[in-house]
Formats: sequence, C-alpha cells, structure tokens
Amino acid sequence: MLSIQNIRKSFGKLDVLRDVSLEVNQSDVVAILGPSGSGKTTLLRCLNFLETADDGFMEFDGEKYHFGQVSRKEIAHIRRKTAFVFQNYNLFLNKTALQNVTEGLIIARKTPRAQAEKIGLEVLEKVGMLDRKDHYPNQLSGGQQQRVAIARALATDPEIIFFDEPTSALDPELTGEVLSVMRDLAREGRTMLVVTHEMSFARNVSTRVVFMEDGVVVEEAPTAEFFAHPRAERTRGFLRKIDGDMSAQGEHVSINNKKENVQ
Repeated sequence: MLSIQNIRKSFGKLDVLRDVSLEVNQSDVVAILGPSGSGKTTLLRCLNFLETADDGFMEFDGEKYHFGQVSRKEIAHIRRKTAFVFQNYNLFLNKTALQNVTEGLIIARKTPRAQAEKIGLEVLEKVGMLDRKDHYPNQLSGGQQQRVAIARALATDPEIIFFDEPTSALDPELTGEVLSVMRDLAREGRTMLVVTHEMSFARNVSTRVVFMEDGVVVEEAPTAEFFAHPRAERTRGFLRKIDGDMSAQGEHVSINNKKENVQ
C-alpha cells in the first residue's frame, strides 16, 4: 500500500532523516518508536508533505512519487487518500465539534452540507463524541478534543491515517480514552502509522514496530518478535530503559497508594 525508499531530510547541516525506507501493507498498524530527536515526527510529516523531504521515493496506491519533485497536484491527490492526527489536536477554536469535522468536507471536498453533517454525526458517534457535537474545543477535555480530531480524520475515509504522538499531551486517564478509539480502528482493519511512546499500544495493538534513532531505522520487525527477540543492541537498551521506567512508575504509584490508605 505504501512504500518509502531512501527518504532524506535535513534542516541546515542537521541530517534528520538519512535514507529511511519503510513498507506499510493494508490493515497494518505500524508503531514507530524511538528517543526524542530520532526523526519520527519528521518522517510522518514528510509522508503527508507537511515538510518537504530532500530526496527519496514513495509508492502509494500504485503510483510512484519523487519527494524532491512532487507537484502540488500530486500532493493534493495523496492528501485526499490520507489523514493526519496531530499531537495538539489542531481544531478550530471558533467551531463546534461537528463543524470541525465537516469543515474540510464542505470547503475542501465540496461535499453538500447535509451529506457532510450526516458523515460528521456518524464518525462522532464512532469515537464516542456524538453527545458533544455542539460543544466548542474549550468546552472539551484534551482527550475529547483528540477524539474529535480522530473523527475529523475518519470523515474523509482515508486509506491510511498518520498519528503523531496522539496522546503525548494527555494525562493517563484521557490517554486511555484515545487509545481505546485507536484499538477499535485497528480491529476494523484501518491502516495506521503511529508515532508513539505508549508501549502498551505498541505491544498490544500494532502489527509491526519500527525503532528509529539518529534519523535511521535501527530495527523493524513484527510486534511479537520485536519485543521478544530484539536483534540490535541499541533496541535492547531502549526496551530495558522503557521497562525500567515503567517499573519505577508502578512502584511510585504503589507507594502513593499505601500512603493514601494509611491516611
């Protein structure tokens, strides 16, 4: 469905992506992991042309594109078949949840308003936000705003959805709301490419995992294999640190609970 070959991106003298190649099949849920500054978000933004890559090729839906030479018409064509969910929602603050979902359909895709609103209500119901359809973003929690953003992405029925750390701005309870919606989308067979720090999502929902560092893919494998038998020493070190951090957090919660019980 989506094949990326040797994508390169630099900001000045800083090489952010260095010959990154990746393949995504239909119904894949690919989790992209890695430390901050590894190029994960830049990769995602280049694939949806929010950033302009310097070089490399992309095959998508049977067509091949050169990142350095793609035309505006080609970008528009690709974006009609993809959707992007941002870290910080990117909702219109002066529009209701329903209007945020329908705006792109009506303005960009010339969908008749009645049809756009029907679609909007359906996708808001899918993400559990139908009862908040007339609420503005400042009347919604972060998790609710992100679910509206996911509904907006679903409204265009994209072939692939890019998620850029969709839970990074949320506390644990609200994170669970958003991850639950994403699990449902995975069960439906939605194709998703997800930059995330949520190990539970990567372990339990993704079909494949990509680990990046310093602008390169260090390791890529089916999810079970990636976590059970990581090949690269750097991957093993990353997973040990993540597991250690999670254990420490669990111990901290346990101590706090004991204190609360004593009090």
